Amino acid sequence: MSAPAAMSSPVSAAYSYCEAVTGSQARNFAYGIRLLPADKRQAMSALYAFSRRVDDIGDGTLPPEVKLTRLEETRTLLGRIRAEEIDEDDTDPVAVALAHASRRFPIPLEGLDELIDGVLMDVRGETYETWDDLKVYCRCVAGAIGRLSLGVFGTSGGTAGSGAHDAARAGEYADTLGLALQLTNILRDVREDAGNGRTYLPAEDLAKFGCSDGFGSERMPSGSDFAGLVHHEVRRARALFVEGYRLLPLLDRRSGACVAAMAGIYRRLLDRIEREPEAVLRGRVSLPPHEKAYVAVRGLSGLDARTIARQSTRRRL
Repeated sequence: MSAPAAMSSPVSAAYSYCEAVTGSQARNFAYGIRLLPADKRQAMSALYAFSRRVDDIGDGTLPPEVKLTRLEETRTLLGRIRAEEIDEDDTDPVAVALAHASRRFPIPLEGLDELIDGVLMDVRGETYETWDDLKVYCRCVAGAIGRLSLGVFGTSGGTAGSGAHDAARAGEYADTLGLALQLTNILRDVREDAGNGRTYLPAEDLAKFGCSDGFGSERMPSGSDFAGLVHHEVRRARALFVEGYRLLPLLDRRSGACVAAMAGIYRRLLDRIEREPEAVLRGRVSLPPHEKAYVAVRGLSGLDARTIARQSTRRRL
């Protein structure tokens, strides 16, 4: 990629706005992208700010019909960004920043269309009978973000031993890692989502463990096996992490550190949820800052990427 031209004041201000949104509203995400060089950090902030706008429409208190209209307006704005119709002095800083980022990096903006599709599922109150059904939703709201992020990270300069075959599957690994993160989110937020009238876990899993009545209380009905349900989903998430982590050796050191930090935080959340499943019924499980710092140091050291590279090499032998 050629050296970027000097950034104009309006574009710089637009990125600053997106970075402020990211820093104030995305605890885990912001922690990871601190490890990126400035141009990639700015692009990731623009992606987050646009994604946050979409999520906020879906999670807000507007009537469903108004949400549908707002989401379609946002899709129209995305079309203008894709068509390079956003001027630097546009009044929407998120659009300005994302338009600039999409010229800097080969970002597959159709992933944001998928995000809008996923939030439309929320607005329409869709439920999911099987894991295959839920995967469709997770790929829209999280797998797509993984693929969008890969457009910023790139795959050149990956760790030695990663192999051409794995490099060709980088988008698949990014998508799978997104699924792992989203399933962890779903487990963490079962009580909060229930309060908003949403249940994401597959209906067949809920029935299997006697949890079909949902999660509106700190106590599950007599005869239900909530811990069994959680452990079942944790095993599924762990398998997704194992596959998705094969992305790490394909990234440059700082991009790999960013992904390792974000994914590492969620893996530790998963560990906590596995140890104490009922904690998610009492409130949101989170990691203290010192644990997040430790995860970031591991990522920046390249330890996770080297470990995954060695595991991948052994699998091919």
